[in-house]
Amino acid sequence: MNVLMLGAGGREHALAWKIAQSPLLGDFWIAPGSDAIAAHGRCVALDPCDPAAVAVFARDRGIDLAVVGPEAPLAAGVSDALEAAGVAVFGPSAAAARLETSKSFAKEVAAACGAPTAAWARFDDLAPALAHVAAQGAPIVVKADGLAAGKGVTVAATEAEAEAALRAVFAAPGAAAVVEAVLTGEEASLFALCDGERTIAFGSAQDHKRAFDGDLGPNTGGMGAYAPAPVMTPAVEARAMDEIVRPALAEMARRGAPYRGVLFAGLMIENGAPSLIEFNARFGDPETQVLMLRLESDLLPFLHGAAIGELPEAAPVWRDVAAVTVTMAARGYPGAYASGEAIRGVGAAGRIAGVTVFHAGTRRAGAGWVSAGGRVLNVSAVGGSVAEAQARAYRAVDTIRWPGGFCRRDIGWRAVGRP
Repeated sequence: MNVLMLGAGGREHALAWKIAQSPLLGDFWIAPGSDAIAAHGRCVALDPCDPAAVAVFARDRGIDLAVVGPEAPLAAGVSDALEAAGVAVFGPSAAAARLETSKSFAKEVAAACGAPTAAWARFDDLAPALAHVAAQGAPIVVKADGLAAGKGVTVAATEAEAEAALRAVFAAPGAAAVVEAVLTGEEASLFALCDGERTIAFGSAQDHKRAFDGDLGPNTGGMGAYAPAPVMTPAVEARAMDEIVRPALAEMARRGAPYRGVLFAGLMIENGAPSLIEFNARFGDPETQVLMLRLESDLLPFLHGAAIGELPEAAPVWRDVAAVTVTMAARGYPGAYASGEAIRGVGAAGRIAGVTVFHAGTRRAGAGWVSAGGRVLNVSAVGGSVAEAQARAYRAVDTIRWPGGFCRRDIGWRAVGRP
């Protein structure tokens, strides 16, 4: 099977690492990929957000399956162009991807299908949004109604913080905001593969969004993740699939936008009851890193089955291990940060038993690596328990020499306790 994957980050490195293990794999292209991802396939300088160029490349190279990693190509309509060119694509249409690209659309779908979620309101102008916050009080949640790379959410503890968040959202021309009540409980990420009609659960994880230890600091794209998360019991997963995922997919089909690909449901769980925080239309980052480390099954049949509307009947098989990934980021992230800093010890870290280092934002410099992004490395490990995987991951982190980098030291704390 000839495969084209779109993307260049840590999520795509983990997907490429797993796809490359498949005995079904023929030619494997990644656009644009990275110096690290090039170890698993052939990288090509192709804009993943150019639908026409991607479709022509896939057709000319005899691609049997295109796998869309990040959300931006989905919003740009790349899946639609590939499907029109006769290429099977793992990733929803632009219309179906509105579950991620429009927070208000996702809320409308949740309301229509009865999925539990927070009370909300959408605003196109600053003044009524500020009035709403004043009426509701704090704490309250402010979201940019569009793509924001995982960083467009503010959980405001005060009205002043909510006001500042709204002013930041509406500083962009044509912006809109969704303001929500705060859900209480514990967060987790659930992934479901969908073929337009059927869906199967495809693992869960717990992400750490805040930049600093103790869940402090600004929201980021994700500072680490672990699986399995104790809060995601089989009973909670079953409820989330029955009360949130399946109803939402049925509603999308009813609206004429059947969903194919992976649906990522961000959940808040309280007393065993899941509520929807938000949907994403792709695998999570850095949750994918721990999912791929735990997945025993060949990934390709699941991706291809979802793409062609024929999901495998058999459920995925998971390794009986825990996995932890720690994000090493450039100092200053998610704000301004430096690039081009030398990183040493990556190879030594990857040689530690049970450790795999996925690259989120690096480039080659001679025989070594330099930083080339905000989130730079995902230092990942497996073990017989979350505590063992965590210890291995941090041993590997401490092997890496990068003065300009930082990481949280408490990834997985809900399973093992605070350090």
